[in-house]
Amino acid sequence: MSLTTLVIFAGALMMAAGSPGPSIAALVARVLSRGARDVLPFLAAMWIGEGIWLTCAVLGLAAIAETFYAAFVAIKWLGVLYLLYLAWKMWFAPVDTGEAALPEARSGAKLFFAGMTVTLGNPKIMMFYVALLPAIIDLGAVTLTGWAELVVTMFVVLVAIDLAWVFLASRARRFLRSPRAVRIANRVSAGTMAGAAAAIATR
Repeated sequence: MSLTTLVIFAGALMMAAGSPGPSIAALVARVLSRGARDVLPFLAAMWIGEGIWLTCAVLGLAAIAETFYAAFVAIKWLGVLYLLYLAWKMWFAPVDTGEAALPEARSGAKLFFAGMTVTLGNPKIMMFYVALLPAIIDLGAVTLTGWAELVVTMFVVLVAIDLAWVFLASRARRFLRSPRAVRIANRVSAGTMAGAAAAIATR
C-alpha cells in the first residue's frame, strides 16, 4: 500500500469520523453524564466494530452482509433499545454534585456491548468503506499486509478523533458544578443519546 493511498484514506476517514454521528453522539453523552474514567471499553468496541466493517469491505463481503441482513437488523435494534435505556437512566440520574453521589462505573462488558451494537448496527459505516476504497485502491489486489496497513491507519485516525471528543466532553463536564447544571447536562445527554438511537433506527 503506497503512502499516498494511506494518506488519502486517512484524510477521508478523518473527515467522516470527525463529523458527529450516532456513535459520537452516544460517546459524548456517555462522557458528559458519567465521566471518561471507564469509557475505554465503549471506545474499544467502536474501534473493533469499525475494523470489522473495513475488513468486510476489503474482502468484498457487502453482498454476503446482505445475505445475513436479519442478523444485522437484530444487532441494530439491540443497539437502539440499549441506547434508549441509557437515555432513560440519564434523564432520571441524581443531581447531587458531591463526589460520593457520582454514578458508579458501568461494567466494562456492558459498555463494550453498547459500543459494539452502536457500531455494527450502523451499516452506513460499511457503505462508507465500500464507496471509498474502490476509488483509491484495487480491492482485488489487496494483500494481507495491505489490509493490515489500512486497519492500522484506521485505528490511528479513530483513536485520535474519538479521544479528542472524549477530551472535549470531559472539559465541558468540569463546568457542571451546580445541581441545576448537572440536571440540564443529564437531560441534554439523555436527549442526545435518544437522538443517536433514533438516527440508527431510521437507517
